[in-house]
Amino acid sequence: MLGLIISLIIVGLIAGAIARLVVPGKQNISIPMTILLGIIGSFVGGFLGFLIFQHDPMDGFFQPAGIIGSIIGAIIVLIVYIRFSGRSAKTR
Repeated sequence: MLGLIISLIIVGLIAGAIARLVVPGKQNISIPMTILLGIIGSFVGGFLGFLIFQHDPMDGFFQPAGIIGSIIGAIIVLIVYIRFSGRSAKTR
């Protein structure tokens, strides 16, 4: 159980950081928010993977994705966050 939590945090940090690098502009969010962004992105990526491929290896459509799915999901979550949070991304 502890290994799962640590792996979620590490994948969340990696996916969130890459998403912040890919999305243009400066996002004013902290490191814990970046980790949370990546973790939520992982579940969004898993959900989208289920919708696209209709394959469910874990008997539940709400599941964590691999690193690529996590990055794609984190990018989507970050774009939605910027769009609906009322904050404008500042250009560099």
